Amino acid sequence: MRISENLWQVGGETLTAPGDAGIYLVRFGDEAALIDAGTGKGHGQLVNRIDSVIPPDVAIKYLFLTHCHYDHTGGCAAIREQYGCRIVIHEKEAPYLANGDSTVTAATWYGAVMTPVVVDDQIRGDTERFTIGNGEMTAIFCPGHSPGSVVYLATVDSKKVLFGQDVHGPLHPSLLSDRTSYIKSLRRMVSFDAEILCEGHFGIYHGKNDVRRFIGSYLEV
Repeated sequence: MRISENLWQVGGETLTAPGDAGIYLVRFGDEAALIDAGTGKGHGQLVNRIDSVIPPDVAIKYLFLTHCHYDHTGGCAAIREQYGCRIVIHEKEAPYLANGDSTVTAATWYGAVMTPVVVDDQIRGDTERFTIGNGEMTAIFCPGHSPGSVVYLATVDSKKVLFGQDVHGPLHPSLLSDRTSYIKSLRRMVSFDAEILCEGHFGIYHGKNDVRRFIGSYLEV
């Protein structure tokens, strides 16, 4: 599903496999990046969708993970093997993938087991910038839903895009959620004044007002 000239949703509940969170693909010239990986159960469909929108000479440089939960990370190892990209996640989330923690990654919620995965690059601290082709993406620490949740900001086709997966939560003790941090992170997301929001379970929001309204609705709960 094309969002703009160089931005697509290539995976999700109705696009690849039940249980998959939204998977987004962004292209910056001769390189591209994926945001999140789904459960892995729809890997074949995901590959078909990716290959249908970018030519083989465009390399997928990074797979950016927003957090460690299984609906976002279960397919990450298969994507790395397929495309040779580097897996990126915040340092506070990496141990739960490396240890195959099926509780904190919520794999048990899906009747699955989290297979251990060692990531290639760990985001350390509050922000980190990554160069991809002729553009860049900025990872921003926004904990609350999980201890090391991040969002990603990029300018794509002259618009500020926020990849803010799981803006809606949920918050749960087994996920090590923290409400105070979550509220603070929501307020920070509103301050970005993004023109497009690519969310993990509720789709895509266009226009600053709609983005602000969606994120703000969770501040009112």
